[in-house]
Amino acid sequence: MNLIVPDHGKAEISRQHSAATSRPPIVIAPSRGWRDGFTLAAADIAETVRLWPLVWTLSFFDIRLRYRGSLLGPFWLTLSTAIMVASIGFLYAKLFHQDVSAYLPFLAISLVLWNFINTITSEGATCLTQSEGMIRSMRMPHSLHAARVVMRNVLVLGHNLIVIVVVFAIFRTTPNISAFSLIPACLLWAVDGFAVCLLLGIFGARFRDIPPIIGSIMQIAFYMTPIMWSPTMLMHRGFAIALVKLNPFFSLLEIVRGPLLNMPLEPEAWTTALAYSAVLLLLTTIAFIRARSRIPYWV
Repeated sequence: MNLIVPDHGKAEISRQHSAATSRPPIVIAPSRGWRDGFTLAAADIAETVRLWPLVWTLSFFDIRLRYRGSLLGPFWLTLSTAIMVASIGFLYAKLFHQDVSAYLPFLAISLVLWNFINTITSEGATCLTQSEGMIRSMRMPHSLHAARVVMRNVLVLGHNLIVIVVVFAIFRTTPNISAFSLIPACLLWAVDGFAVCLLLGIFGARFRDIPPIIGSIMQIAFYMTPIMWSPTMLMHRGFAIALVKLNPFFSLLEIVRGPLLNMPLEPEAWTTALAYSAVLLLLTTIAFIRARSRIPYWV
């Protein structure tokens, strides 16, 4: 049976065929240039900055869900930190022959800051894999999940600052005018925390061995960094103090801990902290440009 098409139908089919053949072909190909990758990565981070209310909301609900049904909520961390400072503070002050009124404020600041660093690194290594459902089901910037971890731990840090305030009030420790340097130091900590979460999150999504490796490294770094002991104990030990000053955690701690303890501003600590931060930002930028499009397939 032959299909009879009217003349006006033939004309319409011919017109649509001519229009379809005249259109340029659609080519779907991955972007291979560094410039395109940098543009997409910058747009991803800019979108995260624009969605900061969402980051705040998700972080707040993370804390509420984690401590759902708890009487004290995140203040359990505050209580455990306070008990640790009070229980080992007097003991280590005797062991290290330190004045208790000077050692306890030092220990309180060090432990609170180290808890923040340790949690940022451990949770940052799983920030993308833990958000697998959101990454695969929602159109959302990947860097938002790293910012979510940072914001969540900043909220917890705000609770733990109560320990420092109480210790300072007991021993009447009052920061001087050098405490104004905490403003750029906190900004540097926020940038470094975001970069660490994003970098470790990428490697943690690609290699699932990264989280336990990071946990082991941070455990070793805890004993290698002046947290339980003061760096002044190694002043006359020659090469040992050089190893401490090359420790990136020491410089980051010192730019915050020093002003709170009325210590003079150390340009060497700031120089080292800025140098390590520049290297960290460079590595994070390169990794995010290269791996951003692959993250949904890795998680």
